[in-house]
Amino acid sequence: MREEQLRRWKEREEKARMEEAMLTKTARRKQSNGKHVQWLRGKDGEVWVWVMGEAPGDKPYEQISEELIAERARQQAQKEAEELWRQKEAEITKKFRDAMAQEKARIVAEKWKIEMEDRKAAKLEEEKIQEDLKKREEEERQKGEEQIRQQEEIRAKELYLSLKQAQQHSQHSDDDQEWEEQLRRSKAADEERSHKARRARDEYRRQSLRAIQKGRVADLSNLFQGTSLNNDQEAKLNSNSASPLLSHAVTSSKIWERPSRPFSREVIIRWFKEEQVPRRAGFERNTNRIAQWFHGIISRQEAEELLMNKSEGTFLVRVSEKIWGYALSYRQQSGFKHFLVDASGDFYSFLGVDPNRHATLTDLIDFHKEEIITSSGGELLLEPCGQQKNPPDYSPLFE
Repeated sequence: MREEQLRRWKEREEKARMEEAMLTKTARRKQSNGKHVQWLRGKDGEVWVWVMGEAPGDKPYEQISEELIAERARQQAQKEAEELWRQKEAEITKKFRDAMAQEKARIVAEKWKIEMEDRKAAKLEEEKIQEDLKKREEEERQKGEEQIRQQEEIRAKELYLSLKQAQQHSQHSDDDQEWEEQLRRSKAADEERSHKARRARDEYRRQSLRAIQKGRVADLSNLFQGTSLNNDQEAKLNSNSASPLLSHAVTSSKIWERPSRPFSREVIIRWFKEEQVPRRAGFERNTNRIAQWFHGIISRQEAEELLMNKSEGTFLVRVSEKIWGYALSYRQQSGFKHFLVDASGDFYSFLGVDPNRHATLTDLIDFHKEEIITSSGGELLLEPCGQQKNPPDYSPLFE
């Protein structure tokens, strides 16, 4: 190996001399630019040469080879260890993932079992409630039919007396025509009364079926009380269907007579106190608290200001200044909508929007919390808009 190093050194020396000679010639040719190469020389004046392994501090070739082999072995062992760890980590992850999946499956199976038992119990309870409701419905229907039959008998007697009286007072053809007009009006009033009674029964039947289907049983009794004919409504029906001769006497004795349309704020307040307070308009169901959505005589602009920063589905009900009834103001995504609620008769219903009739204003609101008002707009009453003033804007109505 020593001889090989010496041979290579001599070859490099010879090559270096030749290159130096060539450089010297080139330097003479390019003397104008002043560029040249100068070799580092040792103490002996010759070009300095470093031979690996002979300089002080150099490691021998064998040691360098050993270190390179050791480093390569270490890197290979590290690579194999990393590969083994990845395999081990995958095994551990799969093991615990399978265990977690089995535990979840067990929990789901237990929950499903409990839910099935609860569903069976709920179904039995629902069937029991449905049977009880059907029985109560039949009893109430029989009771209502009996009440209507008694009213018909009383009404027949009243009609007979009024017609008999009209016949006795008829003296000439003008009187005959008047009697025939009275008879026609009496028959029309009687037909209207029968129609209202049938409508009340149909409304009760429809609401009963809806409550059974949706599982809402708690408020059904109260709903029936709202839609059935109570004593006040029966008296009102009798007074509306009375003969012209008798009704004229009754009307003349009344203090409040509703005008054809609301023409002042005072008249609207009087109408609300005389006709709506007895019907619990604006009150919560089965309580004496004013409903959160109820407002007084406020304008369309005031209603929109109250709903301005509210979310879609927020609503309020205000007393209308245009009709005998109310206006429902609704907040939609792109603005506002206003629906008129007719309260001039014995029911509450939207004008020109929804044909359904409701016995109370609260029934109308609760109904449209689950049923849309219009199919095109899909309006659902989600959140009531309360008062922002003190005292509230409805205070003049209840003073």
